This record gives sequence, structure tokens and C-alpha cells, in this order.
Amino acid sequence: MTNKRIFKWYDPFLLQILPPIISLAGKTLLFSCHIVHQEGINYKNPAVYATWHQRMAFFARYLAGKNLIIMISQSRDGEYGAKIAKHLGFQYVRGSSTRGGIKALKNMINLLKQGNSAGILADGPLGPPRIAKMGPIIIARETGLPIIPIVWSCNRSWILNSWDRYIVPKPFAKVVVRHEKPLWVPKNIRTKEELEFYRKRLQDKLNECTQWCDKFFGLAIPWKRER
Repeated sequence: MTNKRIFKWYDPFLLQILPPIISLAGKTLLFSCHIVHQEGINYKNPAVYATWHQRMAFFARYLAGKNLIIMISQSRDGEYGAKIAKHLGFQYVRGSSTRGGIKALKNMINLLKQGNSAGILADGPLGPPRIAKMGPIIIARETGLPIIPIVWSCNRSWILNSWDRYIVPKPFAKVVVRHEKPLWVPKNIRTKEELEFYRKRLQDKLNECTQWCDKFFGLAIPWKRER
């Protein structure tokens, strides 16, 4: 549950009016974009879709309709994010690597066992950027679902001055999406070394995906804030 003390006096009002406006504007923007190429197999069965936080925006369109469960932090920003996600058609659990993560992980695993898919930001809500956390590996091991590393890029975008230089496609941008082959995590792995092997493998695949997508448009998009 989100701590009510973190809210400002005006948040209840804004939480009623901003999420539907933002979600409608987001849908309008994203559906103006044109997917010019998709690389890899578009997996049809339930899976754990993993991407970087920086590349989250376009998946609000691309992964819509996949019965996706996403994890949203228990922060004040997360409360806005949860309401926007609901308007975009996503289910969610509340928690992150910094607060309520274990309970959220268990809730997500239970929902995935009912036939849903998951959408995971591999480097979490706060980073460090492009360093995969262990959550996707644990979820895949416990559910038996494959991890699908998936990344997009575009020829025109706004690059925010956030910790990961979050990108948002500009109207009518051209978009490329790459899916990597499913990464299966055996149920019997338990040691730190075994888990680390799959975490590093996921991280490498996501970075390869990202580089490939950016090179498709001849770009070198920054991915961390310069000091």
C-alpha cells in the first residue's frame, strides 16, 4: 500500500483528472508512430517480457492486449503510474526493488501462474541503467515462463534528462522492435552463481538488442546522465 504521507494536498484532485488525459495523449502519440521493422519471433504464449526502463514508452502500445501484468512502485509517482496503466489496459502489482518488492514479486508470480504475461523493467525504477536485476530471473524460474528480451528504437525522439535518459518517440516517428529468442530459466537452479549466470545473460541480450535497434537508424542514443 502506498504511504499516504507522501502525497501533497492536491494529489487526490490531480489523480482524478491527469491519468485519463495523459493516457489518451500517450495513445494518440504512440499510434501515430509507424513500425517499419520487427526483428525476431513475436512470441505468442505467456512470457516474461523484459526491457530497459529507458525503452518503456512504446511498449504501452506494442504490448497492449497481451494480458500483461506490470510492477509499479509504491511511490507517489507510482500512484500516478498505476492509474495511467489502468487506463492503458494493463494490470499491475505494487512494489519495487526499493520498497515492497518481495510481496509484489509473490503476487506477480501467482498471477502469472493463472496464464498471464509479465512486463518487467530489467534495471528497475531507479537503476543503475542497463544493469539487470534478479527479479526477472526469479519470476521465470518460479513460473516456468520464458523471458523475452525486447527493445525498440526510433528515428526521432525526445531524450529526457533522467537517470537513464528516458526516450519518448516523437509524433509519426519510425520505430523498429527486436525480440530475442526466449530465455528459459531452469526450475532447479538455486545457487548465487547459477542465478548470476542467467541475470548476466539477460543483461547481455538486452544490451545487444538495444545496440542493434539504435544502429538500425544509425543512432547512438545516450543511456545515462552525464555527471
